[in-house]
Amino acid sequence: MKVYFSLDDFSPLDFAVVTTGTFDGVHMGHTKILKQLIEVCKKNGGESVLLTFDPHPRMVLQPDIDLKLINSQREKIELLKNSGIDHVIIHPFTKEFSRTTSLDFVRNILVNTIGAKKLVIGYDHHFGRNREGSFEHLKEFGPVYGFDVEEISAEDVQNITVSSTKIRKALSAGDLDAANEFLGYAYSLTGQVVEGEKIGSILGFPTANVVLEDSNKLIVGDGVYAVDVAFPAQPEKTYHGMCNIGMRPTFSGKFKTIEVHLFNFNRDIYGEQVTLTFRGKLRGEKKFESAEQLKNQLHKDALETRALLGLKP
Repeated sequence: MKVYFSLDDFSPLDFAVVTTGTFDGVHMGHTKILKQLIEVCKKNGGESVLLTFDPHPRMVLQPDIDLKLINSQREKIELLKNSGIDHVIIHPFTKEFSRTTSLDFVRNILVNTIGAKKLVIGYDHHFGRNREGSFEHLKEFGPVYGFDVEEISAEDVQNITVSSTKIRKALSAGDLDAANEFLGYAYSLTGQVVEGEKIGSILGFPTANVVLEDSNKLIVGDGVYAVDVAFPAQPEKTYHGMCNIGMRPTFSGKFKTIEVHLFNFNRDIYGEQVTLTFRGKLRGEKKFESAEQLKNQLHKDALETRALLGLKP
């Protein structure tokens, strides 16, 4: 898969099969579109192209909202690599670009710049200035500019239409099961291990404090989770542990922390990058009357986490 960080870097293809959108999460709905994109390519001998954007358009057009993303750009690229498409264009989204009319978007970008001969778009997709473009517009433009278009129906999971918005809501609420099912993979967070206040060590459960690599990345709702833990510097090895996300109310915490206790682990990892993959939720965050009560609960959490991950007690 070739990645381009601007339309200016892309040369038109002889037969491009194109889809476009933000693709935050690269979830089950996106996967359905990408599979069809590749299938159309196989039938026609073309090359598949995804045109997406960074930053997320809503961050540019609605700067007052605190939009958090399911994927960092690095994660999105890795997920798209796994999809098998040929080309990904991540074009800078600006206010000026947002003023592109639907006609100019089709004619100047999809056709002239990319070489689109076929378009595959998701259900209810809109594009161009003020989201004026639609599937109906594309059907009208197709005969004029020499491309065909097909619309892919929404992907449903348990009769619920999958969308990035619904996944964000599920993750924010700590509904990990629903979020992971909608995504089609387990949600993860990546960051750097920094020094904390050593409270976990005092309780007998030393933790690695993680600061995210991308400040726009969505953090799952407060609570205790079973996680797999990986270090890019040691890719062949996966560790396991329990992760607490929240304000540490028992100790009157003033800010949200991400802390993970790794099982059967004793190594200095300050400054290292770590990825936490969320496998299940144990409970919500709770304020305990004493450190001793919290310690007792952590022992129970550890047993439950091991059971959830299929580890020996």
